Amino acid sequence: MTDTPYLAVDLARLDRNLQAVAELARNAHVDLRPHAKTHKTVELARRQIDSGAVGLTVATIGEAEAFADAGVSDLFLAYPLWVSAHKGSRLRALADRVALRLAVDAVEGATRLAAELPGAEVLVEVDSGQHRTGVAPESAGEVAVAAQSAGLDVVGVFTFPGHGYGPGHARSDAAAQEITALATAAERLRDKGIEPRVRSGGSTPTIEFADSGVLTEIRPGVYPFYDAQQVELGVCGFDDVSLTAVSTVVHRDGRRVVLDAGSKIIGADRPAWASGHGRILDEPDARIVALSEHHAVVEYPDENTPELGSTVRVVPNHVCTAVNLVDELVVGGGDDGGAVPTWRVIARGANS
Repeated sequence: MTDTPYLAVDLARLDRNLQAVAELARNAHVDLRPHAKTHKTVELARRQIDSGAVGLTVATIGEAEAFADAGVSDLFLAYPLWVSAHKGSRLRALADRVALRLAVDAVEGATRLAAELPGAEVLVEVDSGQHRTGVAPESAGEVAVAAQSAGLDVVGVFTFPGHGYGPGHARSDAAAQEITALATAAERLRDKGIEPRVRSGGSTPTIEFADSGVLTEIRPGVYPFYDAQQVELGVCGFDDVSLTAVSTVVHRDGRRVVLDAGSKIIGADRPAWASGHGRILDEPDARIVALSEHHAVVEYPDENTPELGSTVRVVPNHVCTAVNLVDELVVGGGDDGGAVPTWRVIARGANS
C-alpha cells in the first residue's frame, strides 16, 4: 500500500503516448530526441529509445551524467553553458563515455567551450520568438564561424519554441516562427560554408506542425505524461494524461474539498491563462482554486463531491516540476494492498 500523496503512472496510457509521437516523427521524416528533463527516469528513457528515439535531450550536465550512468549513449545538452574549468572536466568525462552534442549561442561562450573541450560537436541556438536564450537567426553564421575557428565541430542549429505555451493561435504561430528562424539560421551557416545537417526544434505543444522541409529533429518533453497545461491548450485530452498525483480527501464542505496534495507534490506553476492550480482527472469541471504546500482546495460544480478518505487523481499543471519533487514514480495505482513497482527519479535535483 502506498501512502498519499504520490505520483502514479498509467503505463498503458504512457506507452500509447510514446507510440503516437514516435509515429508522428516517422511520418514527418524527422528524428525524435525527447527531452528527459520531464521524466528523469531510466525506465522511460529506455521505452523512448525502444520506440524509435535516436537519443535524449537533457538540460544540465548532471542530467547527462545520470543518463550516461544508466547506459544512454547519445545525449544533446540543449543549454548554452558557460563552461568553467570544473564543468569542462565533467564534460570531457562525459564525452569519453557517450556521443555528446552541446549548445552555443555566443562567440564568447563558444570560445570558452572550445578551450575546455576542443572538437566538441555543437549546435548554434537561435531565438525563434521566446526571447530567452539563442542568437538572432541572422547572426547564426557569425557564431558558427567563431565556434568552428575555435576548434568546435558545428553540425547545425536548434531552437525552442517555448512561446507556443499559450492559448489561441500561440502553438501554430510559434511553430511557424520556429521554421522561419531555423531556415534563416541554416542559410546563414551555408553562407559561411558550414552545412547545417542538424536543424532541431519542437516542443510538445508544437510538434503536430513539424515541417520536415526544414526540421531534421524534434525534442518534445512532456508528451509521455502530458499535464493540465497541455489539456487546456488542446494538445491532448484527459484520456491521454498518464501521470497524476494520487491524493486523499482530508476535508469536505459543500462544493469544496481539500486534498493532501499541495505544491510540494504537484508543483506551484500556474500560467496566467490556466483555469486553476491543476485539474482533477475524473471531474473535468472541478478546479483547484487554492494551493498551499500540503493542501489543494478543489471546487466541484455541485455538492456531489468525493467522500472523506477517498482518493482523487490530480493532474499537475506542469508535469516536469512535479516529477522533480519526488524520489520515485509509482507505476500503477498503488492501492491493491501489495507491493507496487516504482521508477526511481535518477536525475532529481540534478540542476548543475
